[in-house]
Amino acid sequence: MAQPGAIEKTLDEYNRVQSIETANRFFNLLDQEQFTEEKVQFPTQTPADSVCQQVWYWAAEWFYDKQDYSQSRDYGLKALKLYHGASESKADCLNLLGCIYVRLGDFKNAATYAKQCLDIDMASGDHDRISSSMNTLAGIYMAGHQADEAEKLIVQAIEHADLANNPARKAVLLGTASEIYHSLTQEDKALDYAEQAYDLELQLGRALPAAYRLDQKASALMGLKRYQEAEQALRQAIPVMREQGDMHSLAIASNHLGTCLIWQKRNDEAYPYYREACNLFVKMGDPVNEMYSRRGLCLSMWESNPDSARSELNRFNFLKDSLYTSESAEALARMNAEFGNDQLTLANKLERQARIRDRNLAVVLLLLLGMTTWWFINRQRKRQRQTINKLLHEIERLKAESEAARAAIEARQADVAPDDTPILPIDDEGGNAATVVGVTENEFLTRVIDFVNERMEDNSFGLEEMASHFSMSVSTLRRRLQDATGVSPKSYIQAIQMQRACNLLDDGLQIADVAMRCGFSEPGSFTRTFKRVLGITPSQYRTRA
Repeated sequence: MAQPGAIEKTLDEYNRVQSIETANRFFNLLDQEQFTEEKVQFPTQTPADSVCQQVWYWAAEWFYDKQDYSQSRDYGLKALKLYHGASESKADCLNLLGCIYVRLGDFKNAATYAKQCLDIDMASGDHDRISSSMNTLAGIYMAGHQADEAEKLIVQAIEHADLANNPARKAVLLGTASEIYHSLTQEDKALDYAEQAYDLELQLGRALPAAYRLDQKASALMGLKRYQEAEQALRQAIPVMREQGDMHSLAIASNHLGTCLIWQKRNDEAYPYYREACNLFVKMGDPVNEMYSRRGLCLSMWESNPDSARSELNRFNFLKDSLYTSESAEALARMNAEFGNDQLTLANKLERQARIRDRNLAVVLLLLLGMTTWWFINRQRKRQRQTINKLLHEIERLKAESEAARAAIEARQADVAPDDTPILPIDDEGGNAATVVGVTENEFLTRVIDFVNERMEDNSFGLEEMASHFSMSVSTLRRRLQDATGVSPKSYIQAIQMQRACNLLDDGLQIADVAMRCGFSEPGSFTRTFKRVLGITPSQYRTRA
C-alpha cells in the first residue's frame, strides 16, 4: 500500500515537471493500491501528450473513486483535450465525465458527454461497452427526473449485457432498473430487479455491490410501505459501506434510513442519519443529494426545533431552485432530439423542468402549502393589477368626459353671463361642486378624481379631508367609493395617483419630480407603490416597448 497522500504528491510533482520518470512513479503507486488492472510503465521515447493523457485520465479516475468530484472533473477535462478521433479510451474518458457531472448536479454537461460516449460505443458494436454507456445515460436521465426516458435506455442496456454475457455488468444494470422503476412508483418491479441484482452480486462474491443492491431494495420496500423490512436491509448495508470506505453510498443509504425512520414516526432517530449524510454531501460537493438531506433534516426537527428546521427548509429550497432550471430540462430535450438512431430514438420530448419527487409526505404537504400560498397571492396580485388597470382607463375616461362637460357649460354660460361673473360648476340639485348627494355614480367619481388631483401635490387628499369636503362621514364616503369602484378607497386613490404618474412619465419628467407631484415625499416610496400597483417600476414603464 502507498503512503497516505503519496499519490496526490506525486501527481502534483508531475504537473510541475511532466517527466516520464514521475509518471511511472505515479502508476507504480496506483498499482500498489491495486487501482489499475495492470502496471503501466512508459518507455523514455513515449510522446509527452500520450503520457499526460494517461496520467490525467487516471488522476480523474482516482479522485472520482475518492469522491473528490471537482478534482476529478478538472483532470478528466484536461485528459479529454488530448484524445484524437473516436477510440475506446476516449469513450472511457467521456463516460467518466458523464458520471462526474451527475455527481456535481450538472445534468446538461453529464448528458453531453454520455451521449458522445454512446455514439462511439454504438459504432464499435461492443455489446458490453454499449450496455455500460447506456447505463450511464439512463442514470443521467433518471437523476434529471426523466424516468420514462431512462426506462427505455435501461431495457436496451440489459439486452446488450445479455448478449455480452457479462453477469457483473448485468447486476449493475438491474440495480439501475430498480432505481428507475422506483422513480416511476412501480415498486413491485423495482423490488424484483433489486432482488435479482442482489442475488447476482452474492454469486459473484462482491460484498460492496451487494450492499448497493440492498439499498435499492430498501427504496422499493419503502415505496411498498414495508418499512421494517426496508430498515433491516439498510442496517445490513450501511456497515459494509462504512467498512469499505464508500462514503458517497454510505451517505445515500443514510438518507434512505432517515426517511424510513421518519415514516415510522421515529423522527429523533432519523436526525443523526440525515446529519451525517448532509455533512458528507457538502464535503463531496454533491448538491443534489445534499438537497434530500436538508429536506430530511427539516422534517426530523420540525417539532423539536422549528427554527433550525426552517433554516434547513430554506437551504433545501435554494438548492432545488438552483439545480432544477428550465435550462437543464431544455438541454436534456436537445440531447433527446439529437440521437437520430432508431435504437435510441425516444418517443416523447422531454417535459419542462420536473419537480423533485418527495418521498416524505409531511415535507410534500409543507411545500405544497407554500406553493399554494404563493400561487394564491400572485393570483390576487394579478387580479388586483387588472382591476387597477381598468380603473386607470376609467379614470382617464371620466376626466375626459368631465373636461368636455365643463367646456360645454362654460361655453353656454359665456353666452349669458357678464365677463366678471364667477362661474361655478353646478350639479343636478343646483348646489356647488362639493355637494354629492343624489348625483350619479360617474359624477361622484369625477368629483373624487378632481378632488384628489387638485390636492395631490400638497398631500391633503386623505379620506377625512375628502369626507369633510363632500359633507359626508368617513364611513359613508368609504362605503360609497367601495360600491362605485369595487376596490378600497385607498386603492382607488392610488389608482388616481398612478394615472397622473403615468401621464407625467410619458411627458418625460424625472422620477423624483413625478413622485413629488403625485403626493409622495420621497422617490423610493413612490417606486415601491408604482411597482406594487402596476407590476413594473417607473423606469421599466418609461422604457417599455
